Amino acid sequence: MANTYSKIYIHCVFAVKFRKSLIQTEWEDKLHSVIGNLINESGGKSILVNGVEDHVHCFFQGKPSISISGMMKITKAKSSKWINEQRFSKQRFEWQKGFGCFSYGQSQRNDVYKYIKNQKEHHKKMSFRDEYIQLLRAFDVDFEEAYIFNEPE
Repeated sequence: MANTYSKIYIHCVFAVKFRKSLIQTEWEDKLHSVIGNLINESGGKSILVNGVEDHVHCFFQGKPSISISGMMKITKAKSSKWINEQRFSKQRFEWQKGFGCFSYGQSQRNDVYKYIKNQKEHHKKMSFRDEYIQLLRAFDVDFEEAYIFNEPE
């Protein structure tokens, strides 16, 4: 085959360090835009970035040649640097280590988009911890519940 053809949909989710509610309504749309641009700059194609005060969901198209881990490392580092440079948070802003990553097919695209778009409504009914555990279980990911999140000191 002369060319590589692919359509890979990726859903990544990551949290503010210690799951603190530091993302404020006044600047969250700007943050989501910055994250989407960083995904695009890393070779992905951002579809939607959304979240709530303590975590963010990213939905994008990836390519077989792109390291998702490398993309998320750059995205998290540069977006936290941007938040700190803008002085949006009274304390130093950091993302928690690690992230969740899930893949979807073309037929699931619209459902995932709606799910991420409706995060605020979703989290009126379910905590982030419960949501994350539900995602891990739905994708049959092995995990130890005690080590999912860093707990506050």
